[in-house]
Amino acid sequence: MSATKLSSKGQVIIPKPLRTAHNWEEGQELLVIDCGDGILLKPKRVFAKTTIQDVAGCLNFSGKTKTIEEMNEAIAQGLKEKFL
Repeated sequence: MSATKLSSKGQVIIPKPLRTAHNWEEGQELLVIDCGDGILLKPKRVFAKTTIQDVAGCLNFSGKTKTIEEMNEAIAQGLKEKFL
């Protein structure tokens, strides 16, 4: 655990090992979340969080729909080709 101090301007220095571990560089935008007994810093996402339902309509596919079994077979074949 590391310790730091709050400056007179309300600034806090995040220790370098933590910045390195989280790949945070100068200019990194952080969300500050009030947790009641403390705060949580999380990196601001570049893109809004989405679900498959949000983006599935943009997928273009023509042809016969594949079954789960056919998809699993294709995945297994791809893994065999890549790793065996």
